[in-house]
Amino acid sequence: MSIVIAVIIFSIIITIHEFGHFIAAKANGVKVNEFAIGMGPAIFKKKKGETLYALRIFPIGGYCAMEGENTDSADGRAFCQKAVWRRMIIVVAGVFMNMILGLILLMVQTGMSDAIVTTTVSKFEKGAVSQKTGLKEDDKIIAINGMRIFTSTDMSYKFSTDDDGIYDMVVERNGERVSLKDVQLTTSVDEEGNMSIHYDFWVKPQKVTAGSVVTQAFKQTATDARLIYSSIADLVRGKFSLKDMSGPVGIVDSIGDVIESERDEETGKIDWKSLTDTILYLSSFITINVGVFNILPLPALDGGRFIFLIVEAIRRKPVPPEKEGLVHTVGLAALLLLMVVITVSDITKLV
Repeated sequence: MSIVIAVIIFSIIITIHEFGHFIAAKANGVKVNEFAIGMGPAIFKKKKGETLYALRIFPIGGYCAMEGENTDSADGRAFCQKAVWRRMIIVVAGVFMNMILGLILLMVQTGMSDAIVTTTVSKFEKGAVSQKTGLKEDDKIIAINGMRIFTSTDMSYKFSTDDDGIYDMVVERNGERVSLKDVQLTTSVDEEGNMSIHYDFWVKPQKVTAGSVVTQAFKQTATDARLIYSSIADLVRGKFSLKDMSGPVGIVDSIGDVIESERDEETGKIDWKSLTDTILYLSSFITINVGVFNILPLPALDGGRFIFLIVEAIRRKPVPPEKEGLVHTVGLAALLLLMVVITVSDITKLV
């Protein structure tokens, strides 16, 4: 079941991404030779107008093949013949569609919730260290260690990635901003010397309304996008290693864990409402992840292609296609190698 759900999620996300390129290409007068869902041999083909539509056997991936996308073409409707600003729109359209899908999924997921989790302190545990070191009830946490806090997810990230459990905070208190130095949370150290942080306060729920759902969805989209960049930065700084990353195999395993966690141990029945809520959030996070990752300025990604277009706009002439193609080929090989490494790591964790 987890494999089926994962395949459906990935197929929708990748199809939406490529559909963004497709829509933008058509809108800007670019000839699309093929729009494919899936990879590998085609199991269904149909040509409508100038475009071949194909459904391919492996349901992960897809592509929008445009005339003159990677080579020179004399066709007046070729990608390479269009103005730089039009090509920029087409390149980033896939990312835009991923972000829109993530926003919509978050709206649905938030709308299904009984309440929205805020960043406003509701009450403290008895003897809470955070209360003794500066926090008060009704404080709205708006920054932790210099990072703007949009959602409770931001708080969890900052709390869990800190080394000493001591934080500089900015809160909104009685309509004013107040800076708090050295706020602490309850901490404990296990036998191996690893510190764990205990959240010794609760936050207030917010009523679910049309306005609060839209606002929360936008905030969570910003949170998830920033979290991805922060995680990449932590990976570069050595705070995380490649073994901490997950690919498709790891995500399938995570979905399986999610399904089992929503299954009643006695009856074996699944809490479908809770499972749907979790899958919606997981799907939104993955599609935002795909969008953010694709806009990184790396070869073979949309961000890498966008950099070449910026260079072209500055130089007033394009980079030779063979040179750009070589860069993207090397980049694609590196990304595929990274995917193999992550997949092997995922499999190792399961064994």
